[in-house]
Amino acid sequence: MKYKAIKNTDLLPSVICLGTSDIGGSINEEESKRILNAFTEAGGNFLDTAEVYANWLPIEPNSSERFLGRWMKERGNRDQLIIATKGGHPLLDTPLVSRLSAAEIEQDIVGSLQRLGTDYIDLYYLHRDDPRIPVETLIDILETHVRQGHIRYYACSNWTLERLEQAQQYAVSKGYAGFVAVSNLWSLATVNPGSIKDPSQVITDQALVDWHIRTGVALIPYSSQANGFFSGKYRREHEVQPELSNKNIYRLYHNETNFTRLERIEELARQHKATSNQIAVACLLAQPFPVFPIVGCKNHHHLQDSLGAVDIELDGAIVSYVSS
Repeated sequence: MKYKAIKNTDLLPSVICLGTSDIGGSINEEESKRILNAFTEAGGNFLDTAEVYANWLPIEPNSSERFLGRWMKERGNRDQLIIATKGGHPLLDTPLVSRLSAAEIEQDIVGSLQRLGTDYIDLYYLHRDDPRIPVETLIDILETHVRQGHIRYYACSNWTLERLEQAQQYAVSKGYAGFVAVSNLWSLATVNPGSIKDPSQVITDQALVDWHIRTGVALIPYSSQANGFFSGKYRREHEVQPELSNKNIYRLYHNETNFTRLERIEELARQHKATSNQIAVACLLAQPFPVFPIVGCKNHHHLQDSLGAVDIELDGAIVSYVSS
């Protein structure tokens, strides 16, 4: 495993961040433990969860955080981990109703602390934004929880460039660290326009990439593997037979640019004796700014494949070739 610092923090997370939205939910308990144990045994220390994971399932709410809390207690390894969780997400049955008041943020933070069985959260994200709320208000709320010891550092997910710049300008004016990381949607795949159904999700475009390069703020992207598009099982011919492909992936990523990138990735995979998924993740790790891809996995095999990306070193010219 390799590790990289997050600017303006003393955090040194593994470059691979394990996403846990399915842990303890759609993944059974035995396999969930196997995945978490394998990740930490491989040197992984960066875990990503959220208050809302996986509230879309007909099971106990907040199952991801609850399972992580039980697992950490069983293993006695809380102090060895960097736990990132998120709050302020709308309720799933009222997705357009903002939940970013001071009371709602406090409710989510306190709830996450209880479910995770911890006294502090290493990295806390606002899971969504509400442009009607001044950034100053939101930063001040988060700073209150830093002073109270509930969270060590804070970040944001699904925030636009305009709002990020406003937030960082205010933080600098007050002498705060501000958002030390951003978690927006990003991978080597170009998302088809209009294919994202949730209007509150933010895709990392070139302007945001340039901002990360300029500021050095860490990007911790979700959907970093494009939902498995680069696994190699998605082909151009599925355009006339979309039922052969996962319909969601077909809707999001089926375009000429992505198939060209897939072909280049597969070419590199043969050269490196690697999988195409490993090359796709390695390209993110090779960016000229700190990137910690959140990798999702349904089983132990998927995890091992993703971890293999850490050993692949690609130079900037190769990354530019693949993503052009």
